[in-house]
Amino acid sequence: MSDPTSAAAERAGPADPGAREPFGQIVEINGPVVEIACHPLPRLHDHLYARAGGQTYPFEVHRHLDERHVRAITLHSTAGLRRGQAVYSTAGPLRVPVGPACLGRLLNVLGEPLDGLPPMEAEAYRPIVATPVPLGEMKTEDAILETGIKVIDLLCPFVKGNKTGLFGGAGVGKTVLLMELMHSVVSIHAGVSVFAGVGERIREGHELWQEMRRTGVLPRTTMVFGQMDESPGVRFRVALSALTYAEYLRDRMQQEVLFLVDNIFRYVQAGSEVSGLLGRMPATMGYQPTLNSEVSEVMDRICSTRSGSITSVQAIYVPADDMTDPAVVALQSHLDTRVILSRALAAQGVYPAVDPLTSGSKMMDRHFLGDRHYDLAEGVRAALARYRELEEIITMLGLEELSPADRKTVLRARKLQRYLTQPLHVAAGQTGMAGASVGKEQLLRDCEGFLTGRFDELPEERCYMRGAMDDALAEAAP
Repeated sequence: MSDPTSAAAERAGPADPGAREPFGQIVEINGPVVEIACHPLPRLHDHLYARAGGQTYPFEVHRHLDERHVRAITLHSTAGLRRGQAVYSTAGPLRVPVGPACLGRLLNVLGEPLDGLPPMEAEAYRPIVATPVPLGEMKTEDAILETGIKVIDLLCPFVKGNKTGLFGGAGVGKTVLLMELMHSVVSIHAGVSVFAGVGERIREGHELWQEMRRTGVLPRTTMVFGQMDESPGVRFRVALSALTYAEYLRDRMQQEVLFLVDNIFRYVQAGSEVSGLLGRMPATMGYQPTLNSEVSEVMDRICSTRSGSITSVQAIYVPADDMTDPAVVALQSHLDTRVILSRALAAQGVYPAVDPLTSGSKMMDRHFLGDRHYDLAEGVRAALARYRELEEIITMLGLEELSPADRKTVLRARKLQRYLTQPLHVAAGQTGMAGASVGKEQLLRDCEGFLTGRFDELPEERCYMRGAMDDALAEAAP
């Protein structure tokens, strides 16, 4: 188990503000950061709180200033707080309620309902800050998690228990692809999902929740949101709250869990805001000096155990489409699979806009995938790479100026590029096209057909936005 607390501590409920003596008092409020005078000093990450106007204001300790003062970040708006206000201690880290009833719910960073329903029935309370699973209890998975999405299953396959990043700028389809993956895990693998909405727009969160309800995925999903308009403390901690629910579903309910984050880059941004307010000196390109340790705090807890596995897919915003940004580099170092979404492909109407040449997986190995899958993936990648090399020549001189061998390669690559597009289930309401899923064996047969020339006589438009090629062949038959 990843939870380091004792069973008694896990069962303990939230603190009762009326049951304790004041622990200290507020001496300064600087935006979302509060300086508190107290004695003795609380531990780092301890959960403190104040009460004003019938509301409870939670704080998390992040810095010891001297023997009597600490700085804490607020997990609430600071409106209503004042100097001299009494502060109470829970004598431990922030805990959230967990239990089977978390499935089908929309919660905030504290585990409180955002869906208008009564508070969930708690089986226990778990701390959101926990140590990773010991190495001896970790388990290595060796099974591919089929998604039914052709370009992913062929060129950058997911593996159970591994971590995947969806890289891309604004508007290239990261959130839609995340929703489709959630739909696939629930419908194909009968697993459960935990979705962490970190710093995204309120409108997008509401649309996602409604879409999950419409497609029937919500009963097998827990959604935890900390939106763009909330304090950086909330955005900095909501990913850990969601991860706590994923660990509970893995450890207690022994489920295969898909953990989705949209957008993990906002977690880094919130950490940068908090770091500046805490008084730390910025590091490379203005990011916090604790960037790598904060990323590791989340990534190291995503793993498989004997109880079950957590497979993570994280949307990663790429500032100015710059893959060398320090935050992007720090996140990449923890990932097993990189799915890079291309703005150029999206502009051409290629959806999902996955770049087949820059995306890849550490598991793209002949011994892991098998000879047939590996050889076909390399053949497809080679054809698409040759097409990209010749695009400029084709634009200037025309296709007719190529050698017969290059012309054949280009025509097949164009059909492969269109074949790797796909109508998605979660976008059916917007596109008017029914979603399609393609099994791995059918996918490999189709790619083999393109590379060997079986589809040479088929028009390119018959390959675009389809599932398997069987239907296209049936339509082309006289």
